Amino acid sequence: MCTAVTYTTKDFYFGRTLDNGCSYGEEVVITPRKFPFSFRNMGKLEQHYAMIGMAHVEGECPLYYEAVNEKGLGMAGLNFVGNAVYRKEKADRDNVASFELIPWILGQCASVQEARGLLDGLNITDVSFDERLQPARLHWMLADRREAVTLESVEEGVFVYDNPAGVLTNNPPFPEQMFQLNNYMHLSSQSPCNEFSQKLPLKVYSLGMGALGLPGDLSSQSRFVRAAFTKLNAVSGESESESVGQFFHILGSVEQQRGCCEGEGGNWEITIYTSCCNGDRGIYYYTTYGNRQITAVDMHREDLNGTLPVRYPLVLKEQIHRQNG
Repeated sequence: MCTAVTYTTKDFYFGRTLDNGCSYGEEVVITPRKFPFSFRNMGKLEQHYAMIGMAHVEGECPLYYEAVNEKGLGMAGLNFVGNAVYRKEKADRDNVASFELIPWILGQCASVQEARGLLDGLNITDVSFDERLQPARLHWMLADRREAVTLESVEEGVFVYDNPAGVLTNNPPFPEQMFQLNNYMHLSSQSPCNEFSQKLPLKVYSLGMGALGLPGDLSSQSRFVRAAFTKLNAVSGESESESVGQFFHILGSVEQQRGCCEGEGGNWEITIYTSCCNGDRGIYYYTTYGNRQITAVDMHREDLNGTLPVRYPLVLKEQIHRQNG
């Protein structure tokens, strides 16, 4: 279970939580422009936009969970089990395997508008990376500073939805997630007025009562509502530190703590990492469950004309600044 959001102050930010019961050895990975992506049905992309994000690397191939390219276009894949449907290859379509989709889009597109053109002919195939790595059932959010869309491949076909909230979680399908926001249109960051009855002397007794009814559980629909309310009401200064800090606070509203959500096999769902990428500057920030200190990797400090991915293992152990020694 995961949550992805966008946020814009002076710069554009894109990131997500990854919630799971175990890690797959993910790393921050910068893929330079001349690393050749070899697609199963779409040939080879010898040169492309550079990108930075979180990935599991098999051999030299980065399998991205989410990434942002050098033009400021971001894309994240989130679990969509029970609804995602992938298909066999079709002769009249662009056949892209689910694990290839992020580099296929980010390698070629500088904006959501450009990505829409590629998505028009898309067929997401059920090809696996290998026998061990079977296709993950996902849907995706693509975003730049101007707009966001959600991409879903379901039984009825492939759909691209405008995403004005700039938020995505897991199930149900995106149109249902958005529709549920109608049930919460009364929520506000302001203190409420007595609309119950003028015959009763009802009064506000605490700050925050305008958000009474905001769901607090860990289900994906509730996290969607909570993340949307938090993000759309968030106020931040425009400096990098203020913007990045506020972004992590937004996603902090949907974090999962060990022991609160039991998954399969007795594993506890936790927020393994939280990411925030400045799409304008190409700086990827992250925290992990065991390390609350924000760590940054700047793609522009690497050779973006190189031929091999640059990999940074995650800092997993807590780093505590002791003020009095």
